[in-house]
Amino acid sequence: MNSQSVSELRSRFTEAGYIADTALITTIVLMQQLERPLLIEGEAGVGKTEVATTMAKIEGCKLIRLQCYEGLDTSAAVYEWNYSRQLLSIKLHESNIKQQTPHIFDREFLLERPLLQSIMQDEPPILLIDEIDRADEAFEAFLLELLSEFQISIPELGTIKARSFPRVILTSNGTRELSDALRRRCLYHYLDYPDREREIAIVEQRVPEFDHRMTAQVVNFIQALRMQDLAKSPGIAETLDWCAALQGLGITELEDNVEALFQTRGCFLKTRDDLEAVNQEQMATLLKKSA
Repeated sequence: MNSQSVSELRSRFTEAGYIADTALITTIVLMQQLERPLLIEGEAGVGKTEVATTMAKIEGCKLIRLQCYEGLDTSAAVYEWNYSRQLLSIKLHESNIKQQTPHIFDREFLLERPLLQSIMQDEPPILLIDEIDRADEAFEAFLLELLSEFQISIPELGTIKARSFPRVILTSNGTRELSDALRRRCLYHYLDYPDREREIAIVEQRVPEFDHRMTAQVVNFIQALRMQDLAKSPGIAETLDWCAALQGLGITELEDNVEALFQTRGCFLKTRDDLEAVNQEQMATLLKKSA
């Protein structure tokens, strides 16, 4: 790795609309050079998923996404058999005795789900395993074979090895502790909320028509709000949503429009407790402090 490769990749991310810091870009460069999966951990809304979508965009490769959830199993993540086609093939055989007995566990009856799809591509894709912490430990253990050997075992067919090696990004919101075995197989990066300067740069790139002075005020307020005791601190997406909302409403000054701004708090407060915790007076105080 050299400084030029890091700076070049950072520039490509910026051109694609993702303002990344040097630490993240360095880890991505290492991921590519070492051919290791990358685990990105952080609060919801800090841009973890978008790292993978941006990589696919700048590399011009396919993005294959597996959204994890409680109860996720191999039939949804890896493969399942097309039972309707298997049954149809059997019935056709029964109606035509001359027809050769069908091999119902042939590849033509196999439905490829994201993990199997990712190793069956002729060109390396980006495999995004999103919110791995939402899946259970049994599924996490199943992933180890894929991440270690890039192969998948199917009892009826045997072991299927990768045609190409996908570049794997796993994301986690930290809702449960991941196993040491999984962490050992991955490079790691913790993606925190952006600092003031980077968040301003993100807003100016994503909402370019928004007034620069207002951008600074909004970011100052959101940064101050993250210091409060909230159930869910606003992420970058909430900052962008609020800027777009203010622009649409024609609000050009924050402190002079506290009452109107209070009615837009649903853009950046996403739980009932947080809506009740931040009243109009508190909002006015934070706006003054962040001005």
